[in-house]
Amino acid sequence: MFPRLPTLALGALLLASTPLLAAQPVTTLTVLSSGGIMGTIREVAPAYEKATGVKLDIAAAPSMGDTPQAIPNRLARNEPADVVLMVGSALDKLVASGQVVKDSRVDLGQSFIAMAVRQGAPKPDISNMDAFKQTLEKAQSVAYSDSASGVYLSRILFPRMQLDKSFMAKARMIPAEPVGAVVARGEAQLGFQQLSELKAVPGIDIIGLIPDQAQKMTLYSGAMVSKSQHPEAARTLLQYLASKDAAKAIEDSGLKPVPAQP
Repeated sequence: MFPRLPTLALGALLLASTPLLAAQPVTTLTVLSSGGIMGTIREVAPAYEKATGVKLDIAAAPSMGDTPQAIPNRLARNEPADVVLMVGSALDKLVASGQVVKDSRVDLGQSFIAMAVRQGAPKPDISNMDAFKQTLEKAQSVAYSDSASGVYLSRILFPRMQLDKSFMAKARMIPAEPVGAVVARGEAQLGFQQLSELKAVPGIDIIGLIPDQAQKMTLYSGAMVSKSQHPEAARTLLQYLASKDAAKAIEDSGLKPVPAQP
């Protein structure tokens, strides 16, 4: 193949005859992501930034709770943000309040609750409901999150299981920190959180999902913040995350991808 001399020559001529333009500022999207889908956005970020030229500034932010870092609390303080990735039921409240744009919402992945112990510790049996109950009652200490899975466990599942009276005294909710980190430090024998959140924590062994009869699916979704300064770029990112191209990253993070909408 012959070299494309005419094209190269034309390009050189244009460069020589055109004043240099000031570099255009790089678009930076602030993405607030809850832990359950953090693995997904971190996995896709490098390739996405390279392909689009859009920088992603990713901040960890729980979907709910009383901590200052929680997404609803950040938005209430008018912290700058463009995209939120969070539990779908919590996102619904932000849609209702007008803090995110309703028609930008995309459903991304389904998450399920798993149990973990400190790395190398004995692995209790949770293969069925009877074994699961015995494991909970025999545990020295139990930790769960202050987000969707922990609220479900503490308010619905554990009371429904009619655990012995001593159980609640040794079970505690963990705010503003991955439950797996507490387990890894040996501060809780058993830890419960979304599988996608536990997978990202070193120093623990994930025993597996809790039994189907006890399980609760949590949907993770995304949307554009109403006050986003970069609405077009925010929508493009959300459309990418909801496409088939991002499905592997969603699955790798421990979520079950929601089928891409036509």
